[in-house]
Amino acid sequence: MPELPEVETTLRGILPNINAQVVTGTLVRQPSLRWPVSANLASYLQGKRINGCRRRGKYLLVDFGSGHLLFHLGMSGSLRIVNRDRVPGKHDHVDILLANDSVIRFTDPRRFGAVLWLDTEPSAHPLLSGLGPEPLEDEFNGGYLFRQSRGKTRCIKNFIMDSRVVVGVGNIYAAEALFRSGIHPLTVAGKISGRRFEHLALAIKEVLLMAIDRGGTTLRDFVGGDGRPGYFKQELLVYGRENQACVHCGKLLAGVRIANRATVFCGHCQRRR
Repeated sequence: MPELPEVETTLRGILPNINAQVVTGTLVRQPSLRWPVSANLASYLQGKRINGCRRRGKYLLVDFGSGHLLFHLGMSGSLRIVNRDRVPGKHDHVDILLANDSVIRFTDPRRFGAVLWLDTEPSAHPLLSGLGPEPLEDEFNGGYLFRQSRGKTRCIKNFIMDSRVVVGVGNIYAAEALFRSGIHPLTVAGKISGRRFEHLALAIKEVLLMAIDRGGTTLRDFVGGDGRPGYFKQELLVYGRENQACVHCGKLLAGVRIANRATVFCGHCQRRR
């Protein structure tokens, strides 16, 4: 599913095309997504000017002054800028028409995403109110992870994938960061030292920034706001490489399912202690 780098890539792709634009129309072809598309969305948006767009975790928030339009890409969604005459496809569920003759098009084959109108402060919305810090901001560091982990008995991979601890570290980037920091994914979070958490926090930042720089990771159908795939897949060191040689030691990478998610690691390079 699109994770933080893919959502950030989408944001950077669409923002130059939508900022300060006025909405001239809205088409909702399929309102039944993970959460139903907000009723009367067209009337909320008609004639309103876009004041900006930002990311919070894996959510995108388009600012209209009087409210925000929240997008979540779900498992397979994308948000792109297309020409108004571009014929919609089977899974193109929502179009927002702009005065510059372009369209913000929300596509979601599995319909696990969301398009919601928020007329209150976004941080108070139930989907956003419990989110942890952004991993690329200064407040996220090894000391923060160490404090949050004390007394926790769950494994470190699940711990860093918990959006209440830190947002946006999904399955791909959790596996990659743990490999780069030399931590076994099944290590109990509460038993990891502060020094090792410093390495892990830096690895998380490094992996996410690299992925953003490459436009995210396209495993199946992700495309950014400009319709281009992400190219970080070519630089994955463990994810999707079970039974292939470790790039560091040459031993075969192992695979295990953690919380029903495929996890690949090196039993030699990644330690539990």
